[in-house]
Amino acid sequence: MQLLEVSAKEGYVWFRQGVWLFRKNPLAFLMLLFIYLLAAQLAIFVPLFGIIALLVFTPGLFVGVMTACREVIQNKRVLPTILLAGFRTNGKQAMRNLLILGGIYAVLVFTLSLIATSVVDIGAVAPMVLKGEEPSAEAVQQLYTAMMLGALLYTPIAMMFWFAPLLAAWHQVPPVKALFFSWTACWRNRGAFFTYAMLFAVLMVAVPLVLETVFAAFGGEQVLSFLVTPYSLLMLAILYCSFYATYRGCFNIVPPGEVVNEAAQP
Repeated sequence: MQLLEVSAKEGYVWFRQGVWLFRKNPLAFLMLLFIYLLAAQLAIFVPLFGIIALLVFTPGLFVGVMTACREVIQNKRVLPTILLAGFRTNGKQAMRNLLILGGIYAVLVFTLSLIATSVVDIGAVAPMVLKGEEPSAEAVQQLYTAMMLGALLYTPIAMMFWFAPLLAAWHQVPPVKALFFSWTACWRNRGAFFTYAMLFAVLMVAVPLVLETVFAAFGGEQVLSFLVTPYSLLMLAILYCSFYATYRGCFNIVPPGEVVNEAAQP
């Protein structure tokens, strides 16, 4: 396993490769996305324990999705059970590593949540969340502040966990070292990741906002709701596919039987 340093334009290449991978088997990736979103929704209904369980299992489920990407490239059949591949097909040590990573991830996310919500006045925000009332300017400002603070603090967490599950499961790297190697890979390729992040920010945030503005001007809010949801799911599926492209782009590894698509290369 060799860490590669790539140019900033590689972020665009990762996006293209994510699109290419999604197009190879869109139904499989959409199926896995729906299953994950359904599981996340059900977890929310179990107070505290459900959310903790979801966070703990997130690294393992991530490995399952990346395994699906590898299987699709090799033209293999993808079943829903592949989501559990991270815990089932890489040995007991890998499963322990993933659960340890999951525990660390849960602690960090909960700590981050406490810090972000500490800047929000619950009394001002509660009517908006619980009753759907029109938010006050103060409540909106507090929510934006909390979101910006959360995004800022989550960035180093995302860097640590971007590759850590794959390193722990597929390469038997101990959890702490996997976190360090993942952060190092992201930092050394920060230019490519910045391009990659900005591209998806435009596609997943800016485009829906522009569509909302345009449709609102012509009174087409109902039509918009039928467009934005499928579009968001599509982009989310492509985003997950592109995660595998970032792994292949930052580490000099070609799994056995995998054929590199030349059209997706720079």
